[in-house]
Amino acid sequence: MANKPGNDIEYLAADYNRPLDRAYWNAQWENRRTGWDMGTPSPPITTYMDQYRNKNAAILIPGCGNAYEAEYLAKLGFSSITLLDIAPRAVEILKEKFHKTPEVKVVCGDFFEHEGTYDLIIEQTFFCAIHPSRRREYAKKAAELLIEDGRIIGVLFDKDFERMGPPFGGHPDEYKPIFDRYFDIKTMTECYNSIPPRAGAEVFINLTKKKN
Repeated sequence: MANKPGNDIEYLAADYNRPLDRAYWNAQWENRRTGWDMGTPSPPITTYMDQYRNKNAAILIPGCGNAYEAEYLAKLGFSSITLLDIAPRAVEILKEKFHKTPEVKVVCGDFFEHEGTYDLIIEQTFFCAIHPSRRREYAKKAAELLIEDGRIIGVLFDKDFERMGPPFGGHPDEYKPIFDRYFDIKTMTECYNSIPPRAGAEVFINLTKKKN
């Protein structure tokens, strides 16, 4: 399947007969099966980050893909951006892309094994690329990686997919019970500024880590 940036959000559904591990995701990159690639930063994310004042915040973007958001953030003056992807081929591409951008650190690894401390996690449907059985584990891990009062902001899909994923769909009423053990849900509403192919199919989230 050829890459169709931003238009094919059912990009890998026909392939879901293998574990969603390093080998699986690397094969998608090697075979250029990256239909999730929007070709541009996500407008809901850039709109939020335009008003985010702490330019020294430690930011993590897991499952970052081509990381258009990181390019945008570096131009805005953000100084500590970590990109995390499990696919070695994706990481090779990213390291070349950002080799002259010291504000951006590229890490090859599994989100669930990652260690670090962050002010902000930017979610660009990575949550929807992992199997739903791991969603509560994702919420717990995200909370562990964040400082007190740290946040997750970004987008999740707000739709059901006809075929088994990835991506895996869902809706706010399913997401809220997953996150509310670890996070105060400030915002989880339909995006008003999605790119046209995703209009009506995304929710913007703004979640603050609960105090211990």
